[in-house]
Amino acid sequence: MNLSYWELKTWLKNVDFTIVGSGIVGLSTALHLKKKVPNSKIVILEKGLFPQGASTKNAGFACFGSLSEILQDLQSHTTDEVVELVKQRHKGLQLLRNTVGDDALSYQQLGGYELFFENDHGLFETCVENISKVNSLLKPIFKADVFSTVSNRFGFTNVQDNYIQNQFEGQIDTGKMMQALIRKAQQQGIIILNNSTVETYTEQSNKVDVKTNYYEFSSSKLIITTNGFAQQLIDEDVEPARAQVLITKPLKNLHIKGTFHLDCGYYYFRNIDNRILLGGARNLDFKGENTTDFSETAQIQTALEALLKNTIIPDREFEIEHRWSGIMGVGSQKKPIVKQLSSNVCCGVRMGGMGIAIGSTIGKEVSELF
Repeated sequence: MNLSYWELKTWLKNVDFTIVGSGIVGLSTALHLKKKVPNSKIVILEKGLFPQGASTKNAGFACFGSLSEILQDLQSHTTDEVVELVKQRHKGLQLLRNTVGDDALSYQQLGGYELFFENDHGLFETCVENISKVNSLLKPIFKADVFSTVSNRFGFTNVQDNYIQNQFEGQIDTGKMMQALIRKAQQQGIIILNNSTVETYTEQSNKVDVKTNYYEFSSSKLIITTNGFAQQLIDEDVEPARAQVLITKPLKNLHIKGTFHLDCGYYYFRNIDNRILLGGARNLDFKGENTTDFSETAQIQTALEALLKNTIIPDREFEIEHRWSGIMGVGSQKKPIVKQLSSNVCCGVRMGGMGIAIGSTIGKEVSELF
Protein backbone atom coordinates (compact mmCIF):
# COMPACT_ATOMS: atom_id res chain seq x y z
CA MET A 1 0.00 0.00 0.00
CA ASN A 2 1.34 3.42 -0.98
CA LEU A 3 0.65 5.73 1.92
CA SER A 4 0.30 9.47 1.41
CA TYR A 5 2.68 12.06 2.78
CA TRP A 6 -0.03 13.03 5.28
CA GLU A 7 -0.59 9.49 6.48
CA LEU A 8 3.10 8.87 6.98
CA LYS A 9 3.68 12.21 8.68
CA THR A 10 0.66 12.06 10.98
CA TRP A 11 0.67 8.46 12.08
CA LEU A 12 3.97 6.76 11.28
CA LYS A 13 6.80 9.29 11.57
CA ASN A 14 8.87 9.95 14.70
CA VAL A 15 7.22 7.16 16.69
CA ASP A 16 8.67 6.75 20.16
CA PHE A 17 6.80 3.64 21.32
CA THR A 18 5.00 1.04 19.21
CA ILE A 19 2.81 -1.40 21.09
CA VAL A 20 1.62 -4.58 19.39
CA GLY A 21 -1.88 -5.46 20.66
CA SER A 22 -4.67 -3.15 21.84
CA GLY A 23 -5.94 -5.37 24.63
CA ILE A 24 -5.95 -4.58 28.32
CA VAL A 25 -2.16 -4.90 28.64
CA GLY A 26 -1.39 -2.89 25.51
CA LEU A 27 -3.72 -0.03 26.38
CA SER A 28 -2.57 0.02 30.00
CA THR A 29 1.06 0.10 28.90
CA ALA A 30 0.32 3.03 26.60
CA LEU A 31 -1.50 4.99 29.33
CA HIS A 32 1.35 4.53 31.79
CA LEU A 33 3.96 5.44 29.17
CA LYS A 34 2.04 8.61 28.33
CA LYS A 35 2.02 9.56 32.00
CA LYS A 36 5.73 8.79 32.27
CA VAL A 37 6.74 10.49 28.98
CA PRO A 38 3.95 13.02 28.23
CA ASN A 39 5.37 14.26 24.92
CA SER A 40 5.99 10.81 23.47
CA LYS A 41 4.31 9.58 20.30
CA ILE A 42 2.71 6.20 20.98
CA VAL A 43 1.23 3.96 18.31
CA ILE A 44 -0.73 0.80 19.09
CA LEU A 45 -1.04 -1.75 16.29
CA GLU A 46 -4.08 -4.03 16.42
CA LYS A 47 -4.56 -6.78 13.88
CA GLY A 48 -8.32 -7.05 14.41
CA LEU A 49 -11.33 -4.81 13.92
CA PHE A 50 -11.68 -5.01 17.71
CA PRO A 51 -8.96 -5.97 20.21
CA GLN A 52 -8.23 -9.61 19.37
CA GLY A 53 -7.30 -12.42 21.72
CA ALA A 54 -9.33 -12.36 24.92
CA SER A 55 -9.74 -8.73 25.98
CA THR A 56 -13.13 -8.30 24.28
CA LYS A 57 -14.04 -11.99 24.33
CA ASN A 58 -13.72 -12.97 27.99
CA ALA A 59 -16.55 -13.72 30.43
CA GLY A 60 -16.13 -10.54 32.46
CA PHE A 61 -15.05 -12.14 35.74
CA ALA A 62 -13.36 -9.76 38.18
CA CYS A 63 -11.77 -12.69 40.00
CA PHE A 64 -8.44 -13.79 41.44
CA GLY A 65 -8.85 -17.58 41.60
CA SER A 66 -11.25 -20.11 43.05
CA LEU A 67 -10.30 -22.11 46.14
CA SER A 68 -9.58 -25.29 44.19
CA GLU A 69 -7.41 -23.35 41.74
CA ILE A 70 -5.41 -21.83 44.58
CA LEU A 71 -4.92 -25.27 46.16
CA GLN A 72 -3.85 -26.62 42.78
CA ASP A 73 -1.35 -23.78 42.40
CA LEU A 74 0.07 -24.54 45.84
CA GLN A 75 1.11 -27.95 44.50
CA SER A 76 3.19 -26.47 41.66
CA HIS A 77 4.27 -23.13 43.15
CA THR A 78 5.68 -22.06 46.49
CA THR A 79 3.31 -20.58 49.07
CA ASP A 80 4.93 -17.16 48.63
CA GLU A 81 4.48 -17.38 44.86
CA VAL A 82 0.78 -18.21 45.16
CA VAL A 83 0.13 -15.44 47.66
CA GLU A 84 1.98 -13.03 45.38
CA LEU A 85 -0.16 -14.15 42.41
CA VAL A 86 -3.36 -13.44 44.33
CA LYS A 87 -1.98 -10.15 45.61
CA GLN A 88 -1.08 -9.09 42.08
CA ARG A 89 -4.57 -9.98 40.80
CA HIS A 90 -6.27 -8.08 43.61
CA LYS A 91 -4.00 -5.08 43.08
CA GLY A 92 -4.63 -5.21 39.33
CA LEU A 93 -8.39 -5.18 39.76
CA GLN A 94 -8.14 -2.17 42.04
CA LEU A 95 -5.96 -0.38 39.49
CA LEU A 96 -8.41 -1.17 36.67
CA ARG A 97 -11.33 0.12 38.73
CA ASN A 98 -9.44 3.27 39.65
CA THR A 99 -8.34 3.84 36.05
CA VAL A 100 -11.77 3.80 34.37
CA GLY A 101 -14.23 3.83 37.28
CA ASP A 102 -16.80 1.29 38.44
CA ASP A 103 -19.61 2.89 36.43
CA ALA A 104 -17.66 2.54 33.18
CA LEU A 105 -17.03 -1.12 34.03
CA SER A 106 -20.60 -1.80 35.21
CA TYR A 107 -18.78 -3.37 38.15
CA GLN A 108 -20.90 -5.42 40.56
CA GLN A 109 -19.58 -7.35 43.53
CA LEU A 110 -22.23 -10.07 43.67
CA GLY A 111 -19.85 -12.69 44.98
CA GLY A 112 -18.30 -15.74 43.40
CA TYR A 113 -19.20 -19.38 43.98
CA GLU A 114 -17.37 -22.61 43.34
CA LEU A 115 -19.55 -25.63 42.60
CA PHE A 116 -18.54 -29.28 42.75
CA PHE A 117 -20.08 -32.14 40.77
CA GLU A 118 -21.76 -34.90 42.79
CA ASN A 119 -18.89 -37.29 42.07
CA ASP A 120 -16.30 -34.70 43.17
CA HIS A 121 -16.92 -35.36 46.85
CA GLY A 122 -13.22 -35.84 47.56
CA LEU A 123 -12.26 -32.53 45.94
CA PHE A 124 -15.04 -30.73 47.78
CA GLU A 125 -13.93 -32.14 51.14
CA THR A 126 -10.31 -31.21 50.43
CA CYS A 127 -11.36 -27.65 49.67
CA VAL A 128 -13.53 -27.39 52.80
CA GLU A 129 -10.70 -28.73 54.95
CA ASN A 130 -8.35 -26.06 53.58
CA ILE A 131 -10.64 -23.02 53.82
CA SER A 132 -9.10 -21.85 57.09
CA LYS A 133 -5.56 -22.35 55.80
CA VAL A 134 -6.14 -20.38 52.60
CA ASN A 135 -8.09 -17.66 54.40
CA SER A 136 -5.12 -17.21 56.73
CA LEU A 137 -2.75 -16.92 53.76
CA LEU A 138 -4.94 -14.29 52.09
CA LYS A 139 -6.00 -12.29 55.15
CA PRO A 140 -3.07 -9.84 54.85
CA ILE A 141 -4.40 -8.95 51.39
CA PHE A 142 -8.15 -8.76 52.02
CA LYS A 143 -8.19 -8.05 55.79
CA ALA A 144 -11.04 -10.58 56.16
CA ASP A 145 -11.89 -14.20 55.41
CA VAL A 146 -12.32 -14.71 51.67
CA PHE A 147 -13.89 -18.17 51.44
CA SER A 148 -16.83 -19.77 53.26
CA THR A 149 -19.39 -22.52 52.60
CA VAL A 150 -23.00 -21.74 51.66
CA SER A 151 -26.00 -23.89 50.80
CA ASN A 152 -27.24 -24.57 47.26
CA ARG A 153 -29.31 -21.38 47.15
CA PHE A 154 -29.62 -21.24 43.36
CA GLY A 155 -31.09 -24.71 42.89
CA PHE A 156 -28.38 -26.22 40.70
CA THR A 157 -28.61 -29.97 40.18
CA ASN A 158 -26.06 -32.79 40.03
CA VAL A 159 -23.70 -30.85 42.29
CA GLN A 160 -22.71 -31.01 45.96
CA ASP A 161 -25.28 -29.62 48.41
CA ASN A 162 -22.96 -26.75 49.35
CA TYR A 163 -20.83 -24.25 47.44
CA ILE A 164 -17.74 -22.37 48.44
CA GLN A 165 -18.38 -18.66 48.35
CA ASN A 166 -15.84 -15.90 47.65
CA GLN A 167 -17.29 -12.67 49.00
CA PHE A 168 -14.78 -10.45 47.16
CA GLU A 169 -15.41 -11.65 43.60
CA GLY A 170 -17.14 -9.34 41.14
CA GLN A 171 -18.21 -9.05 37.52
CA ILE A 172 -17.88 -6.42 34.81
CA ASP A 173 -19.16 -5.57 31.33
CA THR A 174 -16.19 -6.46 29.13
CA GLY A 175 -17.27 -4.32 26.19
CA LYS A 176 -17.72 -1.23 28.35
CA MET A 177 -14.34 -1.83 29.95
CA MET A 178 -12.56 -1.88 26.60
CA GLN A 179 -14.49 1.12 25.31
CA ALA A 180 -13.46 3.07 28.40
CA LEU A 181 -9.78 2.11 28.04
CA ILE A 182 -9.75 2.94 24.32
CA ARG A 183 -11.50 6.26 24.92
CA LYS A 184 -9.02 7.15 27.67
CA ALA A 185 -6.08 6.29 25.40
CA GLN A 186 -7.41 8.34 22.51
CA GLN A 187 -8.04 11.31 24.80
CA GLN A 188 -4.34 11.15 25.69
CA GLY A 189 -3.38 11.35 22.02
CA ILE A 190 -2.40 7.68 21.74
CA ILE A 191 -2.80 6.42 18.16
CA ILE A 192 -4.58 3.09 17.61
CA LEU A 193 -4.31 1.53 14.15
CA ASN A 194 -6.64 -1.41 13.59
CA ASN A 195 -6.36 -4.13 10.94
CA SER A 196 -2.58 -3.87 11.22
CA THR A 197 -0.81 -7.22 11.60
CA VAL A 198 2.87 -7.12 12.50
CA GLU A 199 4.60 -9.64 10.27
CA THR A 200 8.23 -9.07 11.24
CA TYR A 201 10.46 -6.59 12.99
CA THR A 202 14.19 -5.88 12.73
CA GLU A 203 16.15 -4.16 15.46
CA GLN A 204 18.76 -1.58 14.59
CA SER A 205 21.13 0.11 17.05
CA ASN A 206 18.71 2.88 18.00
CA LYS A 207 15.37 1.87 16.48
CA VAL A 208 13.17 -1.01 15.41
CA ASP A 209 11.94 -1.40 11.82
CA VAL A 210 8.40 -2.79 11.83
CA LYS A 211 6.75 -4.48 8.85
CA THR A 212 2.97 -4.89 8.88
CA ASN A 213 0.58 -6.35 6.34
CA TYR A 214 0.01 -2.84 4.91
CA TYR A 215 3.01 -0.64 5.63
CA GLU A 216 6.50 -0.38 7.11
CA PHE A 217 7.83 2.20 9.56
CA SER A 218 10.38 2.70 12.32
CA SER A 219 9.92 3.14 16.06
CA SER A 220 12.36 3.93 18.84
CA LYS A 221 10.94 1.12 21.00
CA LEU A 222 8.74 -1.90 20.33
CA ILE A 223 6.52 -3.51 22.98
CA ILE A 224 4.76 -6.84 22.39
CA THR A 225 1.55 -7.44 24.35
CA THR A 226 -0.16 -10.00 22.13
CA ASN A 227 -0.45 -12.64 24.87
CA GLY A 228 -1.87 -15.80 23.22
CA PHE A 229 -0.40 -14.78 19.84
CA ALA A 230 3.06 -14.00 21.23
CA GLN A 231 4.69 -17.07 19.64
CA GLN A 232 4.17 -15.48 16.24
CA LEU A 233 6.70 -12.79 17.13
CA ILE A 234 8.85 -13.93 20.07
CA ASP A 235 10.31 -17.14 21.48
CA GLU A 236 9.02 -17.28 25.06
CA ASP A 237 7.18 -19.81 27.26
CA VAL A 238 3.68 -18.79 26.22
CA GLU A 239 1.22 -20.63 24.01
CA PRO A 240 -2.38 -20.09 22.93
CA ALA A 241 -5.33 -21.57 24.81
CA ARG A 242 -8.73 -21.16 23.21
CA ALA A 243 -11.76 -20.60 25.43
CA GLN A 244 -15.18 -21.24 23.93
CA VAL A 245 -18.23 -19.36 25.18
CA LEU A 246 -21.98 -19.23 24.61
CA ILE A 247 -24.80 -17.02 25.83
CA THR A 248 -28.53 -17.69 26.10
CA LYS A 249 -31.39 -15.52 24.99
CA PRO A 250 -32.95 -13.52 27.86
CA LEU A 251 -34.61 -15.64 30.56
CA LYS A 252 -37.58 -14.30 32.52
CA ASN A 253 -37.16 -13.95 36.27
CA LEU A 254 -33.58 -15.21 36.25
CA HIS A 255 -32.65 -15.68 39.91
CA ILE A 256 -29.00 -16.67 39.35
CA LYS A 257 -26.75 -13.79 40.38
CA GLY A 258 -22.97 -13.91 40.64
CA THR A 259 -19.97 -15.56 39.05
CA PHE A 260 -19.63 -19.34 39.22
CA HIS A 261 -16.72 -21.76 38.83
CA LEU A 262 -16.96 -25.52 38.32
CA ASP A 263 -14.46 -28.34 37.84
CA CYS A 264 -11.39 -26.44 39.10
CA GLY A 265 -12.36 -23.42 37.00
CA TYR A 266 -12.51 -25.23 33.67
CA TYR A 267 -16.20 -24.28 33.50
CA TYR A 268 -17.44 -20.82 34.42
CA PHE A 269 -20.75 -18.99 34.11
CA ARG A 270 -22.51 -15.84 35.24
CA ASN A 271 -25.62 -13.75 34.85
CA ILE A 272 -25.61 -10.83 32.39
CA ASP A 273 -28.60 -8.91 31.01
CA ASN A 274 -31.02 -11.62 32.25
CA ARG A 275 -29.01 -14.23 30.38
CA ILE A 276 -26.58 -16.99 31.31
CA LEU A 277 -23.10 -16.66 29.85
CA LEU A 278 -21.20 -19.95 30.01
CA GLY A 279 -17.72 -20.89 28.88
CA GLY A 280 -14.87 -23.32 29.26
CA ALA A 281 -14.51 -27.11 28.86
CA ARG A 282 -11.13 -26.85 27.14
CA ASN A 283 -9.99 -29.63 29.47
CA LEU A 284 -11.99 -31.99 27.24
CA ASP A 285 -9.48 -31.38 24.45
CA PHE A 286 -6.35 -29.58 25.59
CA LYS A 287 -4.47 -30.37 22.37
CA GLY A 288 -7.28 -29.18 20.13
CA GLU A 289 -7.76 -25.99 22.15
CA ASN A 290 -4.07 -25.14 21.93
CA THR A 291 -4.81 -22.97 18.89
CA THR A 292 -5.19 -19.38 17.68
CA ASP A 293 -8.18 -20.34 15.54
CA PHE A 294 -11.28 -18.34 16.49
CA SER A 295 -13.89 -21.04 16.00
CA GLU A 296 -16.06 -23.40 18.02
CA THR A 297 -16.17 -27.19 18.15
CA ALA A 298 -19.17 -29.48 18.47
CA GLN A 299 -17.53 -31.43 21.32
CA ILE A 300 -17.15 -28.44 23.61
CA GLN A 301 -20.31 -26.61 22.63
CA THR A 302 -22.33 -29.78 23.24
CA ALA A 303 -20.72 -30.15 26.68
CA LEU A 304 -21.57 -26.53 27.55
CA GLU A 305 -25.19 -26.96 26.49
CA ALA A 306 -25.44 -30.18 28.51
CA LEU A 307 -24.20 -28.35 31.59
CA LEU A 308 -26.88 -25.70 31.11
CA LYS A 309 -29.60 -28.31 30.74
CA ASN A 310 -28.51 -30.74 33.44
CA THR A 311 -27.06 -28.45 36.12
CA ILE A 312 -27.45 -24.69 35.73
CA ILE A 313 -31.08 -24.22 34.60
CA PRO A 314 -32.44 -27.79 34.56
CA ASP A 315 -36.12 -26.90 34.78
CA ARG A 316 -36.19 -24.15 32.20
CA GLU A 317 -36.44 -23.94 28.44
CA PHE A 318 -33.63 -21.94 26.91
CA GLU A 319 -32.22 -20.98 23.54
CA ILE A 320 -28.62 -20.21 22.65
CA GLU A 321 -28.37 -16.80 21.04
CA HIS A 322 -24.68 -16.56 20.29
CA ARG A 323 -21.35 -18.44 20.49
CA TRP A 324 -17.76 -17.23 20.26
CA SER A 325 -14.22 -18.00 21.36
CA GLY A 326 -11.24 -16.10 22.74
CA ILE A 327 -7.53 -16.86 22.80
CA MET A 328 -5.67 -16.76 26.11
CA GLY A 329 -1.94 -16.99 26.70
CA VAL A 330 -0.72 -19.74 29.06
CA GLY A 331 2.55 -21.45 29.90
CA SER A 332 4.35 -23.76 32.30
CA GLN A 333 4.10 -21.12 35.03
CA LYS A 334 1.27 -18.75 35.90
CA LYS A 335 3.56 -15.80 36.51
CA PRO A 336 3.30 -13.37 33.57
CA ILE A 337 6.33 -12.70 31.40
CA VAL A 338 7.37 -9.06 31.71
CA LYS A 339 10.74 -8.91 30.07
CA GLN A 340 13.16 -6.76 28.12
CA LEU A 341 14.08 -8.89 25.12
CA SER A 342 16.77 -6.57 23.75
CA SER A 343 17.82 -2.93 23.91
CA ASN A 344 14.71 -1.66 22.11
CA VAL A 345 12.19 -4.51 22.42
CA CYS A 346 10.25 -5.82 25.42
CA CYS A 347 7.11 -7.84 26.12
CA GLY A 348 4.25 -8.31 28.56
CA VAL A 349 2.53 -11.63 27.89
CA ARG A 350 1.20 -14.88 29.46
CA MET A 351 -1.79 -13.61 31.42
CA GLY A 352 -2.95 -17.18 32.13
CA GLY A 353 -6.63 -16.33 31.75
CA MET A 354 -6.38 -13.52 34.31
CA GLY A 355 -6.12 -10.56 31.96
CA ILE A 356 -8.90 -8.58 33.62
CA ALA A 357 -7.28 -9.02 37.00
CA ILE A 358 -3.65 -8.40 36.11
CA GLY A 359 -3.63 -6.63 32.75
CA SER A 360 -3.51 -3.15 34.28
CA THR A 361 -0.58 -3.85 36.60
CA ILE A 362 1.31 -5.77 33.91
CA GLY A 363 0.93 -2.75 31.64
CA LYS A 364 2.39 -0.56 34.36
CA GLU A 365 5.31 -2.96 34.86
CA VAL A 366 6.01 -3.07 31.11
CA SER A 367 6.04 0.72 30.93
CA GLU A 368 8.82 0.77 33.52
CA LEU A 369 11.17 -1.44 31.46
CA PHE A 370 12.35 1.51 29.35
